[in-house]
Order: sequence, then C-alpha cells, then structure tokens
Amino acid sequence: MNTTLILFLAFIAITLGITAWASRLSGSSASYFAANRRISAWQNGVAVAGDYMSAASFLGIAGLIAFFGYDGFMYSVGFLVAYLTVLLVVAEPLRNTGKYTMADVLAYRLHPRPVRAMASLSTITVSTFYMIAQMVGAGALVALLLKGSGISFRLAVTSVGILMIVYVVFGGMIATTWVQIIKAILLISGTILLSFMVLAHFGFSLGAFFTAVSQVHYHAPDGTEVVKDFLTPGLRYKPPYGALDLLSLGIALIFGTAGLPHILVRFYTVPDAKTARFSVVWAMWIIGIFYILTTFLGWGAATIVGRDFIAKNGGNNMSAPLLANALGGPIFFAFISAIAFATILAVVAGLTISASTSFAHDVWTNIIRHGQEHNPGEERRIARIAAFVVGAISIAIAIVLGPTANVAFLVALAFAVAASANLPVILFSIFWKRFNTAGAVAGLATGLLASIVLIFLGPSIMTVDAPTVAPAARHIIQHAPIFPLENPGILSIPLGFIGAILGTLLSKRDPAGEEKFAELQVRANTGLGAEKAVAH
Repeated sequence: MNTTLILFLAFIAITLGITAWASRLSGSSASYFAANRRISAWQNGVAVAGDYMSAASFLGIAGLIAFFGYDGFMYSVGFLVAYLTVLLVVAEPLRNTGKYTMADVLAYRLHPRPVRAMASLSTITVSTFYMIAQMVGAGALVALLLKGSGISFRLAVTSVGILMIVYVVFGGMIATTWVQIIKAILLISGTILLSFMVLAHFGFSLGAFFTAVSQVHYHAPDGTEVVKDFLTPGLRYKPPYGALDLLSLGIALIFGTAGLPHILVRFYTVPDAKTARFSVVWAMWIIGIFYILTTFLGWGAATIVGRDFIAKNGGNNMSAPLLANALGGPIFFAFISAIAFATILAVVAGLTISASTSFAHDVWTNIIRHGQEHNPGEERRIARIAAFVVGAISIAIAIVLGPTANVAFLVALAFAVAASANLPVILFSIFWKRFNTAGAVAGLATGLLASIVLIFLGPSIMTVDAPTVAPAARHIIQHAPIFPLENPGILSIPLGFIGAILGTLLSKRDPAGEEKFAELQVRANTGLGAEKAVAH
C-alpha cells in the first residue's frame, strides 16, 4: 500500500479516536462551543498556531518562495507579524466581553439583533470562502500526493469534507482543539527537520546557502533560460502596481488576522484574559519560528530540487513535499505529505465550527429565539445541523470549481472581509463611546460589500488570458481588470472604517449604549463579570 496513504489513515484513526473521546465531554453548550473554557495557555497557543498555519502557509508560501524568491518571502512577512495586532488589541477584551462568537462583543452595548445578523453574515462569508479555498486545495493536493491510489479530486474533497463534519458534529470545540494541537506539533516538527536537512545539505553554511540562492536559474514557458537573483525583488510583484499590491496584501493580512472568526473563537476556550494573552505569546513563538523556516523550505526547494522540476511535477504547491523527497526519500516525502493533509483537516474543522457556532448562537438563539433556548440542547443541535449544511455546500462548490480553479482570490477575500468588515466594528465597539448600532451595521455592510466588489473587479477575476490558456484554467471574466490590485485591502479597509464612522455620526446618539460603554471598559480590561455572564 502507498506509504503516504498509510500515514494519512494513521492520522485519521488518531483524530477519530480523539473525536470519540471528546463527544463524551460535549454535553453542554459551554463544552461544545468553548471546550468548557478549560484549555490552558500552551494548549490554546498551539491550537491557535494550528488554526492559523494553513495549507496555504505550509505549501503555498514555500512554493511562492521557491518560484518568486524575495517576493515570496515578503508574502510571508504579513503572516509573521499579524499576531501583534491580536495580542495588543483584541485577545483580552474579546475574552472578557464575549461568550461564543465575535458578535457577542458587538451586542454587549449595541442593539443585538441587527448587529448579530450582520456579524453572522460576515462570519459565515469569511469562513465559507476560506473553507472553499482549503477544500479545493485539499482535493488537488491529496489527489496528487496519493497518485496511483485511485483517489480522484472529487473523492479527496468529499473525504476531507466528511471528516471535517465528523470532527465538528460529534467532538465540538474539544475535538477541534486537539486535532489542531496534534497538527501544529507535526507541522512545526516536520518544518524544523526539513530546514535542518536543507542546512546540512549546504554544510550548515548560511553563506553557501545564500550564494546558491542568488544563482538560481530556470526556464521560461517559451524554453529560454532565465537567470535571476532570487534575493532581489520583482519576480512576483512587478511594476507598475507590484509594490502597492504587496502593501495592500500585507495590510489585509496584518489587520485581517484580528478579524478572522475561526481565530477569534479560540479565545473563548480559555479560563481568563491572562491565559488568553499568554496563549497568543505561545502562538506567536510557534508561528514566528514556522514562517522564518519557510524561507529554508522555499529557497531550499529552488536550489536543491530546481524550479523547472517542481513546475513539471505538480507546480509550486509541491515544493516542500518534493524537497522532502529529494533529501529524505519516499518515507520522508510521505511524512511531509501527511502533515499537509493534517494541516488541511485541522483548518477546515476550525472554520466549520466557527461558521456553525455563529449561525446557532447568533442567528438561531439570539435573533430567531430572542435569546432563549426553547428546548434543552437546542443550540447544539442547530450548530450540528449548520455544520452539515456548511460542509455540504463547501464540498459541492469545491467540486464544481475543480482542481484547476484559481482560488487565490478566495483566501484574499477572506482576509480582506475580516479586515474591512469585522476589525473596524470590533475596535470601535471597545474603544469609541459614541459608536452605535447604525455605525456597526454600516461598517460591517460597507466593509463586506467593498471587499467583495473590489475583488470581483480585480485581476484575480477579470483578466484577458492568452488564447493558449486552457478554458478550465482561464479567469472567470475575460476583460481588463477595473481595479488593478489583487488584494483590495488598501482601499476596502479604510472604506470599512469610514462606513462605521459615518454610520455613527449621521445617526442619533444611543444614550443606553453610551452608558454601558463604561461597564464594557471595566469588564474588557479587568474581566469583572465575565465568568458570571458565561457560566450557564
């Protein structure tokens, strides 16, 4: 049997065992949605890192560095520093003022029904687009990694989707947390080991390593040889808009992380704000080490495996697995491939529980049921049904898009929406006394709409492809892009803030909300009253 398939099945067996154990502990809403708030700082930190380091990070960024050198490295910088925003601004107030979702923070001093409706729409939009991108990537990568095992793209997507639903429906947040912990430990271990082997290949000499990187050469599609210093910019982000596009992407990553729903819900699993802060520190160390080491994975693949060979054997997403095969043989290739599979499963599980929790808690319980469960356990049952629906929709859309679909815009959209819609209203709700319900709805709506419209007007969707490009791989709209940047963050994020500000200033003041602002400040900074509010 294929060694990679054996390792995949071993990981599945372990995680299903964890899910069976967790299902016996998920008998209440607090346990299902927030793991009874008993996750320790190191556990939550490792789980946050596992949630954040997606397949796009492990495979995508290593591939970008292998193909585009310095520009690929700069792509990773935004991911590397993004958690500073989370640590300094979001983690503590979120833990102290919320219960299960981001909307809890907004509803604390604003009219709950409209803000919960808009926040839930934003949460489900971000989670679904992010998840579809992961599912398409999962299908393509798993089918490629298990080539010869009879596993097609559709079967791979369906299998990942079913496993994701099982983790969330039966194990809830406890199972999801431990799947993410295992995945993060495997990922950082594999990355450290592979980086060590790259350095060993160059005699542990950084000088020899970077000399080799500066001499990388490859062949263009027309067959001409290209010699390019990979340590200089310009391969990926080219004039006239390259620098601006990179800046826009960096802004979206840095501010979008603090608004990603599947990251924010992790802070409800810890017992207090101090633990939330320490968990972010743990996450920053792990994430920081990981993204620094992606440099060795990417440039190691470019120098040891070769850009031409990677392009002919699966494309840039296969850079890290092919590097593992070159340095450690088929067994190490199987191990790294299994880590990639674990990465995809853990991230889609986190996204699914985020979306299903938002629907069950915000839409069903607090909007439809006016804050009351009519039957014991009703909220958990609705969350499980929502997980089935979200999973089924993601599977179906991923299969329709197919393995050749350009899904980069889906990830960009997730970060852009999170930064443009979610972050402004979170910040204003916590730090601006005058902020009101109209401002929250306007900010969420403006950020959501601006980011989606600009993405659809940009080069990820609108580009005139050459006639030789296969129809399945062509852009959706064959027209010159109206908005020149791939990521809309540089424009959509300010629009989100402006929408929230204008919505607030052009509407009547909310005396009741302003009176609760002082209470919110005390609770956000001290945690007083937080345990009482979430005890049931």
